[in-house]
Amino acid sequence: MKILIMSDSHGLTSEIIDIKNRHQDEVDLMLHCGDSELPYNCEELSGFIGVKGNCDFGSSLPNEIIEDLHGTTLYMTHGHLYNVKMSLMNLKYRAIETNAKIACYGHSHIAGAELIDGVVLVNPGSIRLPVLRRQKTYAILEMKDNLVNVTFFEVNGHIVNELTKEFSIE
Repeated sequence: MKILIMSDSHGLTSEIIDIKNRHQDEVDLMLHCGDSELPYNCEELSGFIGVKGNCDFGSSLPNEIIEDLHGTTLYMTHGHLYNVKMSLMNLKYRAIETNAKIACYGHSHIAGAELIDGVVLVNPGSIRLPVLRRQKTYAILEMKDNLVNVTFFEVNGHIVNELTKEFSIE
């Protein structure tokens, strides 16, 4: 299973469409981790499952999503309600509460993936305002059996090799 993950697009539209068009035929699911600042039913986000970010004022999107991915649970939230700019501990605990092996979030605009206490935590970064690096990023997560591979891409589709990681989950 392959999942496109983006976050913190903050009003961008053509970039979302370009990324969606580039990958929609190769992925099974498309996620937006919040702060799109676009209406819930806009054309750009059609096909995406999304959550509400702290800048999505008046949005009817949920604060969290829990998805069953053929027996593996995925948890998604924006991250502001879990203070992810300070620590991933609260997010990790919430993921564990939901029995999630994968937790996707945004808010900090810092791209990265790590395995903490059996949970793969993925922040795709921001396609508008990246933090700690110059590349504006999104990610594709691929699951095969117990292996999870997270590949990061720049908005133009080029792979960011130094961020790409593979994890084994039970």
